[in-house]
Amino acid sequence: MTQTPITTTGSIVKLDDRLDKIIKPGATIEVLAKGFTWSEGPLWLPQDNKLLFCDIPPNKIYQWTEESGLELYLSPSGYTSTQPRGGEVGSNGLILDKEGRLVLCQHGDRRMARMDAPLRAPKPTFVILADNYEGKKLNSPNDAVYKSNGDLYFTDPPYGLEKNIDDPAKELPYQGVYRVTPDGTVQLLTKELSRPNGIAFSPDEKTLYVANSDPERAIWMVYDVQPDGNIADGRVFFDATEMLKKEPGNPDGLKINKEGILFATGPGGVLIFSPEGKHLGTIKTGQATANCAFTPDESTLYITAHMYLMRVKLK
Repeated sequence: MTQTPITTTGSIVKLDDRLDKIIKPGATIEVLAKGFTWSEGPLWLPQDNKLLFCDIPPNKIYQWTEESGLELYLSPSGYTSTQPRGGEVGSNGLILDKEGRLVLCQHGDRRMARMDAPLRAPKPTFVILADNYEGKKLNSPNDAVYKSNGDLYFTDPPYGLEKNIDDPAKELPYQGVYRVTPDGTVQLLTKELSRPNGIAFSPDEKTLYVANSDPERAIWMVYDVQPDGNIADGRVFFDATEMLKKEPGNPDGLKINKEGILFATGPGGVLIFSPEGKHLGTIKTGQATANCAFTPDESTLYITAHMYLMRVKLK
C-alpha cells in the first residue's frame, strides 16, 4: 500500500437534478492511497481529523490524515489467534460507541468487539460484545450501527469464514441481522437475507436499511423499527440485480446523511438514493466499492474501493 500524490479517477453521473444539491457540480473523485487488498470500514475520527479504514485480508487498520498521509494504525485488527488461516480475517465495519470507543466487526475472530485501548494509543486488545447466538458461533460480523439508546445492530454474512458459506466451522444455518442491547443480550432480528451486509438507520431511527450482497438478489431492504427495537414490514427498497450485469460491485456498505439521502456502495460505485428510493446518481469509481463515510459536517465522503482509498467533496 502506498501514499500517492492525489490523482483523480472515475466520474460522477447525475440521473436527477436533485444531485446538484448533494454533490457540487464539477466535483471529482480523488485517489488518496492505493495498493490495498480489499479496503473497507472507513470511519472518521473528528477529534483528530483522521480517517481509519481496514484492509481485511492482511488483518490491518490504517489511518489517513491530510498532514501525514497513510500510516498503520492497528495490527492485528480482526483475527488475534496465532493459528495461520486464509480468507478475509481482518476487521470490517468500524464504528464508535456512545463513549467514543472503537467498536470493530472482527471477521477472523467471528465477533463484535471493542478495542480496550484509547483511540490515540491503539492496541490489539479487545472486549467481546457478541460472539454467539444461542450458543452457536457467529459467522463473521460485517457491518454495524448504533442506535441512540445504545443498542448495537449488526449483520453476519459468511465472508470471514475461510470457505465462506461452505466452511465446516460455520455453526449457524443462516446469515442474520442482530441487535445487542446494552446488557449484552443478543437478539436475532431477521434471517431472511442470504448475504446481509451494509446497515444504517434513517435520521429519525424509525427505518433500518440493510444491503444484501448476493449477486442473485442484489437488493437493499428497508424495515420499520418498532418501539421495542425489533424490525418489521421488511420490503425491497431498491433492486440492483440487473445493474450487476453491467457494473462491478454488489450492494455493500452504506451511510445516510442528515437529510435521509442514502450513499450506498453497489454496482458501479456509490449509488445515491432519495429516502423514497429514487436513484439520483452514482459516484462511479470504476471499482468494486466496499463502503463510505462522511466527515461530521458531511462536506466530504471517503470511499473504500478495492485497492483504493478515495474522496469526494460534497456540497
